[in-house]
Amino acid sequence: MAERIKVLLSEERVNVRIREIGEQISRDYAGKQVHLVCVLKGGSFFLCELAKRITVPVSLDFMSVSSYGGDTKSSGVVKIVKDLDEPLKDKHVIVVEDIVDSGRTLSYLLEMLRDRGPASLRLCTLLDKPERRVVNVSVDYTGFEIPDQFVVGYGLDYDQRYRNLPYIGVVEFE
Repeated sequence: MAERIKVLLSEERVNVRIREIGEQISRDYAGKQVHLVCVLKGGSFFLCELAKRITVPVSLDFMSVSSYGGDTKSSGVVKIVKDLDEPLKDKHVIVVEDIVDSGRTLSYLLEMLRDRGPASLRLCTLLDKPERRVVNVSVDYTGFEIPDQFVVGYGLDYDQRYRNLPYIGVVEFE
């Protein structure tokens, strides 16, 4: 099955919104250090751009979870592929994710991270699909709410392709 990509959010719109989120986080954490936890692989593009725009001290860590495989919908089975390198105890943690849709993966992940004793725990996502929510997940910083379409670009992929697109596009299957 062939596919084509239609631009949903331009590179310029994405960059402006990431700057705004960085400014908001900087205000919210004035006088503190934030510890950004990136959910790989998709979140890495967003994390890098976001971290550059945060003016308070920032530390980073990465974890990898999987619930998609090669499909366009979450399987509902969450697998920790790579765990964090550093403890979260007493840190102001912001989980940085590329997209929140069903909420299954993030709900599981946030509960697991809460048990590690951070001073605070918030969620930041570039994209949010609230109409796909199966599990209630509170998002503290949202780039864009989008409709229930399968999107790629800016770190998001379809079967490991299209992550490198500098914009958010919708996959249209032919």
